[in-house]
Amino acid sequence: MRGYSALGVEGVSKMRNAGAVIRTAHAFHASFAFMVGGEFSQREIIQSDTSKAIEQLPFHMFDSVADFRLPQGCQLVGIELTEDAHLLPSFRHPRMAAYVLGSERMGLSDNMLELCDHVIQIPTRFSLNLAVAGALVLYDRMQSMERFAPRPLMPGGGTEVPEIPAFGDPLWVRKHNRSK
Repeated sequence: MRGYSALGVEGVSKMRNAGAVIRTAHAFHASFAFMVGGEFSQREIIQSDTSKAIEQLPFHMFDSVADFRLPQGCQLVGIELTEDAHLLPSFRHPRMAAYVLGSERMGLSDNMLELCDHVIQIPTRFSLNLAVAGALVLYDRMQSMERFAPRPLMPGGGTEVPEIPAFGDPLWVRKHNRSK
């Protein structure tokens, strides 16, 4: 898959929730994780970050929304229950995207929402745990942007391999086959 993703939180009040979000970012191959505002406690993060993700991928801390920075070309996608948010199943993910979740009680701040290029919501009856919400969004991104075999028509797992592009095998396969 081309591009990259990142996952972060703004104003999280429970470091264990931040740790679970960082672990989720690591599990879904995010390029980096971040935290905006809040008190950072590596000891508390490690309690819920059983994969030690904070040692495996870049983790960026920003004191406030005013200090928050993303790489050039990266689009910020807020995950929030707002009236004008796009529903996740109908959202086309940007190739280079950073997804941000708000605090447990207050959600994303108005300042953070103003920075967002897109705001999406997961169509649920009520708010979800931060890491669960992050996992659903990153799973949807992976499922919609990577090449998987089409789903079978009948219940059960598919055994079909993804289609080979119309232009043929990848170049390295053609070169490898010539040398035989």
